[in-house]
Amino acid sequence: MRTMKYLTGGVIAMALTAGTMFAAPAQAQRRDTAWSAAWASAMQSPTAADGNWSQAGFDHQTIRQTVRLSTGGRSLRIRLSNLYGTKPLQVTGISVAQTDVTFRGNRRTTIAPGRTATSDAVPISTDAGEQLVVSLYVDGATGPATFHEDGLTATSAIAGNHLHDNAPGTATSHAFYYLTGVDVTSTAGTIVTYGDSITNGHNSTVGADHRYSDDLAQRLSKTKLGVANVGISGNLLLHELPCFGEVGVTRFRRDALEQPGVRTVIVEEGENDIWDSEFNFGCGVTPRVTADQLIAGYRSMIAAAHARGVRIIGGTITPFKADYMNPDDFAPAEAIRTQANQWIRTSGQYDAVADFARAVGDPADQQRIDPALDSGDHLHPNDAGYAAMAVVASEALSGRNQR
Repeated sequence: MRTMKYLTGGVIAMALTAGTMFAAPAQAQRRDTAWSAAWASAMQSPTAADGNWSQAGFDHQTIRQTVRLSTGGRSLRIRLSNLYGTKPLQVTGISVAQTDVTFRGNRRTTIAPGRTATSDAVPISTDAGEQLVVSLYVDGATGPATFHEDGLTATSAIAGNHLHDNAPGTATSHAFYYLTGVDVTSTAGTIVTYGDSITNGHNSTVGADHRYSDDLAQRLSKTKLGVANVGISGNLLLHELPCFGEVGVTRFRRDALEQPGVRTVIVEEGENDIWDSEFNFGCGVTPRVTADQLIAGYRSMIAAAHARGVRIIGGTITPFKADYMNPDDFAPAEAIRTQANQWIRTSGQYDAVADFARAVGDPADQQRIDPALDSGDHLHPNDAGYAAMAVVASEALSGRNQR
């Protein structure tokens, strides 16, 4: 059973990655020797999608958010982001389990537009799988809020300062606000799962932590490795729509490679570039791409990861055939997916391959998702499908399909 602690304030932090358990260095007794990301969330610009609060922002409110730690440590730190803010973000206070969180010794902190802030270490011990309720209080109007859509959790906004009580919220939103990371003291490192809505866990059970990254963290619990999910629903590898985050190849460095202690990144992206192109979902239209363009994008991320000494695992693009699709539209899209997946599997450019497409594909028709693993939209897996993805990700991390 998972325990729950109330953190008042903060943001979460980072991504490390996999492969090997690293022995603690000789100076491990020194405070804050090493940090690993236990939870992370990729930030987006404010948008009106799905009735979230990002465009209105907050005013004299406590924002209470729940996160699940993938690994534990003897202390933690909180990370906040004002990446897309239009003015300085003034945070009045943050607390963790009745302990005030400070930034350079101060309870208040101001974060300039386009910047992030990392708290001082908080001496609270945490365990893998533990849920933390994180709250922060702002005593003025924030303006539009940097946030993460499709958080698959309940976030509350409560009038007034409730940093040191459990007052119930009066409204909920399935998004994270300002909260971008929670780090714990650990030398093991973290695996970053990077991609679009399938990485983000879209259509998994809300509040149940059944993203593939959650299941992967459970499978890796004995290694002490953290798993940090920086997927964004709707994200594209090569183009940008304002509702769905920055271009995948652009945000890769910030959201994946700059996570504290990153060791390995698992990439799952490109499906939206194929499936959503030349169609308006209410957030603009992108041009159709070719498989060669997708491959060029993958190559750029591989080069960036290797330049940082980070291992990178390629995830194949999952099936999306559905009866409602026009066959004349599906055929060219499937041809692109097939070519891109063949390159991912056989080029040898990735350090390993997580064959997500085969993990969730229908044995009778690999162009479709397995009905037993389908969330119902013939595109996103259900909880069982995400668990199947975690299996192949774990196998890739353990050395199977090593390149």
